[in-house]
Amino acid sequence: MLLESYSKRITRPDCNHSFESVVCIASLDSDVGEALPYLNAELGGIEYHKDPPTVMFRVNNRIIKVGAREIAINALADEAEADKILTWMIREINRVWEEKDSITPCYEGKKSPLFLEILKRLPKTNCKKCGQPTCMVFANLVREGGKGAEDCPELTGEKLESLQDYLADFDFDA
Repeated sequence: MLLESYSKRITRPDCNHSFESVVCIASLDSDVGEALPYLNAELGGIEYHKDPPTVMFRVNNRIIKVGAREIAINALADEAEADKILTWMIREINRVWEEKDSITPCYEGKKSPLFLEILKRLPKTNCKKCGQPTCMVFANLVREGGKGAEDCPELTGEKLESLQDYLADFDFDA
């Protein structure tokens, strides 16, 4: 087993302490840097950096950053949610390390759609019918995989087809 324990701290985001969500920073007892390309291959990281080794994941509208000695998770409801995600991530790190001989490591992040390419295909009415305050916010959610072209009630015809065709080239599942 590569990683057995960690210590964690739960804080409010540095940028705004009035946020409802919390951030978790877990300091790892072992260096897991060598496992990160395997973790990236298995979980489909959105970003991967070789030096220093880090991989970022987007899971349920949260960003999880795993480094050689640290795991950081944003947008958490509470400490219990942090513990649940940390337990899962540590299990995955240990699993990929044990299975590394059968996994081809990946040193690149997933290809992501471009924000401006999405935005230019939207009607840009800021109508709020999608539940978002602006088309820019909606476009960012589409980029992250949280919304799809069909979630914009004002998007029809060629514009709808154009956005659907553009997004078809990207994998939002991992």
